[in-house]
Formats: sequence, C-alpha cells, structure tokens
Amino acid sequence: MLKDALNDVAIRKAKPKEKPYKLADGRGMYLLVTGTGKYWRLDYRMDAKRRTLALGCYPDVTLSQARQRRGAARQQIADGIDPGAVRKAQKQAAGERRANSFEVIAREWHSKQSPTWAISNSDKIIKLLERDLFPWLGTQPIDDLPATELLATLRRIESRGAIETAHRTLQICGKVFRYAIATKRAERDISADLKDALPSEITQHRAAITEPNEIAGLLRAIEGYQGTFVVQCALRLAPLVFVRPGELRQAQWDEMDLNAALWAIPAERMKMKEPLLIPLATQAVAILKELHPLTGSGQYVFPSPRTDKRPMSNNGILSALRRMGYGKDEMSGHGFRAMARTVLDEVLNFRPDIIEQQLAHAVKDPNGRAYNRTKHLEERRRMMQVWADWLDECKTGAKVLPFRQAG
Repeated sequence: MLKDALNDVAIRKAKPKEKPYKLADGRGMYLLVTGTGKYWRLDYRMDAKRRTLALGCYPDVTLSQARQRRGAARQQIADGIDPGAVRKAQKQAAGERRANSFEVIAREWHSKQSPTWAISNSDKIIKLLERDLFPWLGTQPIDDLPATELLATLRRIESRGAIETAHRTLQICGKVFRYAIATKRAERDISADLKDALPSEITQHRAAITEPNEIAGLLRAIEGYQGTFVVQCALRLAPLVFVRPGELRQAQWDEMDLNAALWAIPAERMKMKEPLLIPLATQAVAILKELHPLTGSGQYVFPSPRTDKRPMSNNGILSALRRMGYGKDEMSGHGFRAMARTVLDEVLNFRPDIIEQQLAHAVKDPNGRAYNRTKHLEERRRMMQVWADWLDECKTGAKVLPFRQAG
C-alpha cells in the first residue's frame, strides 16, 4: 500500500471545512471534501496538459471501487488514450441513444399526429404506448431494437387475451418506425417482420338491438331510468341522433341551434375530421330544451357529475345500459348507430347514401367528391323526423312496419 494511501476510517471521519480540501490516496487520486459531499478525483497529464477526471461520489463509490477506476484510467493513459475524452464520448453516445430511444421518438410522433386526431383517440394511443410499450422498449435505441423484443412485448398483451389490442399495438409501432425512418433515425421497419406472428383477430361486432319489439323495450327502459337526469337525457337523445358515444358525451351548448333545430359538430371532434350537421327532430329539441335549465350555463350539454368543466365519462351511457339490465352482448353505446342504420334502410326505406352521410361515414358523390355537411340537408331533416316518429310509435306500442323480406 502506498505511504499516503487513505483508509475507510479516515474517509468517514473527514468533515467539511470552511473551504474544500483534498485527501490524497496516491498516483494522482484524492478525495475532495466539500460542504456538499465527498468526491473522488484523479489528476493526470495528457499532451503536456494537466487534466482532472471524476471517479464518483463517496460513499456510492467505495475506496476500493475508486482505486479500480483509477487503475483503469491510468492504463488508458499508458496506452496514449485520454480517459476524459473517452468519458465525454461515452456521455455523448448515451445522450444520442436516449434521444433516439423508442419512447422519445414515439412521443414525438404522437405529438406531431395528435392534432389531426379526436382527443379520445389521441388519449387512447398515448395510454397504450405508456402501458404496453414504454416499460419494456422505451429506453431502447429504435435502430437497435430487435424484432424478437418487440414480439415478446406483444406476447405480453396477447397473453391477457387482448388480441385486438396486440394487433393495434403492432400497427402503431409500424407508424412509429416509419416516422423514425422518415426522420433518418432508423433504417427499417421491424414491425413488418411480425405481420403473421400474432393470432388472427376475432371480429367482434358491437352489440346492438335492431328488432322493433326489442327496440320498444329499450326505449321504455330508458324512460324509466332511475339514474341522474343528465344521463337519462343522454340516453333519450342517443337513438334520435345516433352519433358515436364520444361525440354525444362531448356535445357542447354552443354547437346547438335549437331555433334552427340543428347540431353542428366541428371537424376536430369527428372521427373522420369532417364537420357534421345533424338535423334535430322535434323530440330531440324538446329533450335539449328540458335539459337546458340544468346544464345550459356551462360548456357541456352532458357534464360530469363532479365538475361542469368536463363532459360525462366514456362509460356513462354504457354503465346506464348495464344498470338497466342490458348485457355487453345485447347493447352498446355504438349500438344506437346500428339500430338506426338497420331500421332506416330495411323498414323506413331511406336511401343508403343518405343514411351513411348522416352516420358521418365516408360517402362520395358521383364525381368521387366527399359530400359537404349541408348536402341533402332537407332530405336528412325529413329522415330524422320520420325516424323519431317511428321510435315514438315503437315505444308506445303502435303498429310498426315489419322488416322487408329478403329476395
């Protein structure tokens, strides 16, 4: 041992003084004692210049470990290598690895794309990334990520029975990789290698009630709903407007023109990013006028029971259906759309393109152009009123038209 070598007792007893001071251990290494801590340092010369290398902080780095680091650094010096320059290059490489990590690039991709998405879709994607991908792949440099590791992560999702989510996750990964390629941070999309690695998706149709007698029972159950008045109004309005559940729950009063009997949903809240104009039947206007004294002073038509600064939850209508006794295999929030499409086509004989336009699906005119939101407005207005009247007749038990027979 060197004559001036330190020992653990001397290190532990070293107390801060008015000014920082050094305790030498030999061969250029010493312990720097300051008011904020004790730090291992190595002084050395390279290219006729005096340099200092940080070896760590005591007690995280013990005396023995500090000496090992000193030995490794002095071997580099003997080989003509500057350990400080090596450290700097390692930090830079680590910074580049972090900057090109899967999580950094995925979040960057999400921030670039999310302004074009519905808020609910944007939230769903970032939660999927944070829950199912980042914990396992987040720190990996995207260009070094093996397909086997991505598959192992997808298998975790598959193992909980979420086959559809696993496929969706793979699709999102493909978009992240293609973004990395476009921004010159990856060479290829490894998700393409896993195209056939997951089990086939089982097509699941959203539950919907489409038989007139069953529709009548559902409408009467809604009228007798024992929950909050806000949720009951949302349930009553749902079959009359048959929009997507997210579009209904986020409805805002400034979108409603009750005098003109129109609801104008802006493009940013629509799945297809096209604005939708919904003619309101007299029954729909009556529901909104009945609800207005309760929620009309706020932003949302159907606010959360906790605060009027947010709309009702994603599961508001779904939970109400379950409380009324309708299971997940019987009826869903999306089911009102299938109900309307089926009856409007097969019972009330409206043109399919008019129905699809009101459903906010991608419908083209004969020249291949998307219909604008006012196209066929009067015909759609008539359709919505006929539909609302049919629902009333159905609910009260009046005779309704049977479905058309096939062939």
